[in-house]
Amino acid sequence: MSEFTNTTKRLTTAQAIIAFLKNQYVERDGRQHAFFSGVLGIFGHGNVAGVGQALLENPDLPYILVRNEQAAVHMAAGYAKANNRLKAFVCTSSIGPGATNMITGAALATINRLPVLLLPGDIFARRNVAPVLQQLESPSTQDIGVNDCFKPVSRYWDRIYRPEQIITALPEVMRVLTSPSDCGAVTLSLPQDVQAEAYDFPEEIFQKRVWLIRRPEADSLSFDRATKAIARSRKPLIIAGGGVLFSEASDALAAFAAQSGIPVAETQAGKGSLPYDHPQCVGAVGATGTLAANRLAREADLVIGIGTRYSDFTSASMTAFQNPDVQFVNINTAEFDAYKVSAIPVVADARVTLQALTAALQEFRTNSDYVAQIAGLKQAWEAEVDRLFHLNTQPRPAQSEVIGAIWEASGPRDVLLSAAGSHPGDLHKLWRTRTPNGYHMEYGYSTMGYEIPGALGAKLADPSREVYVFLGDGTYLMMPSEIVTAVQEHIKLIIVLVDNKGFASIGGLSRSLGMGGFGTSYRERSRTSGRLDGDFLQVDYVANARSLGAHAIKAGSLLEFKAALEEAKKMDRITVVVVETEPGVGVPGYESWWDVAVPEVSQSEDVRQARAHYNKARKKERHHLATVKKG
Repeated sequence: MSEFTNTTKRLTTAQAIIAFLKNQYVERDGRQHAFFSGVLGIFGHGNVAGVGQALLENPDLPYILVRNEQAAVHMAAGYAKANNRLKAFVCTSSIGPGATNMITGAALATINRLPVLLLPGDIFARRNVAPVLQQLESPSTQDIGVNDCFKPVSRYWDRIYRPEQIITALPEVMRVLTSPSDCGAVTLSLPQDVQAEAYDFPEEIFQKRVWLIRRPEADSLSFDRATKAIARSRKPLIIAGGGVLFSEASDALAAFAAQSGIPVAETQAGKGSLPYDHPQCVGAVGATGTLAANRLAREADLVIGIGTRYSDFTSASMTAFQNPDVQFVNINTAEFDAYKVSAIPVVADARVTLQALTAALQEFRTNSDYVAQIAGLKQAWEAEVDRLFHLNTQPRPAQSEVIGAIWEASGPRDVLLSAAGSHPGDLHKLWRTRTPNGYHMEYGYSTMGYEIPGALGAKLADPSREVYVFLGDGTYLMMPSEIVTAVQEHIKLIIVLVDNKGFASIGGLSRSLGMGGFGTSYRERSRTSGRLDGDFLQVDYVANARSLGAHAIKAGSLLEFKAALEEAKKMDRITVVVVETEPGVGVPGYESWWDVAVPEVSQSEDVRQARAHYNKARKKERHHLATVKKG
């Protein structure tokens, strides 16, 4: 009988965590690679002598200094999204405000189902020196702190009071981060004294561990019901969500759509699931949808949702699907989403399910009238995009013309990235995506300030792809500091900054609801009225960008803007192109609606009229409670 030897390694808690993370690998479809690509963060008294010291001794896990902890999480989210969740970053912060700065980023990652590991510092576990700087005290318990705020926005949360607790916590961290259904932000709260404490850890936890990214297959009964529902449908429509891209199922979707003739509409997260010129691709659906997709959605008798969670923008606040007999089939790795809208729930991977559907439905094809309707709507929509790209608006270009110019300047593999404001709506409709992940939109949380750090992550994921960042002045001013990080890390981005003199999207929404754009313009406070209705603030965005280290260009016309894009493409560093657009020329809504509540009572006639329109539109909202027939 051989004698069992339990070998140990004496390390601090922080050193042990870093040693563990370095040896975590993932595997999918026979391809294997390290999961963590590095650590992003800012050091303070809550992590500099713990995680900071551990990273100093482990230079093979790169550390990137950012300018804002929230930006670090956005950068990690952008990187994970661009890598289809197969790679991730760790984010570390000090205690107190450094930690809570990451909460918005954690919410973004969890809502978008993106793997990000957060290691915020925490107060002393031993408590004898409390209250310490930045400690939140409670008169009812000593077991609470600001890091408890991460609980509702994390898929997994733990506080490490003793070094040996990481032996069981870290495997749980990896289980969640690599789960196709439970993925999101994971938070390990690390008291600063525990980070520095040493323990004799079993060496087994530092060995290479490979986590299999599963492709779960559908159960036979649900799959059979789904195929029968598709076979008897007359006007089916596929809604492609972000799960199609995460599953790398674009080729399988293209094959199934071509064989069956079923049109494919795309959510914000799913845009790019098919190239724009695929015959069955009818573009964006919902509140920011195309005329083609929205008309097909309105008439569809069967909706096949693939990797979508049916957000209010996708469903146009549950008004998109108006066929009284409409029913649903949902393909999703998350049971929670698969059961939505009373669908046949196919809890499975998108790619393997699409391949199985292609084999099972070889004889099925949509009827000729429906094929002709799809082709006609698609042709009309492409003509509409061409029109909006070339309006010849003077003296300033329309936003749609700016989008058209970016698209014409970009290459087939280049990436367009945005997040908030009026841009996501226009881009969802108009951007012609040519390759998967060529459209990178954070619209699960629609976070202003995501764009620049998110783009840094997307560029790090694949430096060979040019990344175009499209954002307004409002969101730019929230987080321009990561331009400095781009300069520090020699990361090239092309940033197109539209100077709207304020919040253009919310200003337009405010006016449509009868509020007159109140509080949405960047104006001086008037010395006579006392309100924010004075002259526009004059902000020199070119000078601002240059002061942070970027190359910056001001474009006064569409011709100058196109020339600026060509100049930016030749640069080897981050470039900011500033342009003003014509505010009165927008992109239509194309028979869509979004539920934004309007006051029932108001002294304003404009508000009362908006409420009347709202009451009428709400009558189209549906619950979708009918289940699909099993026969």
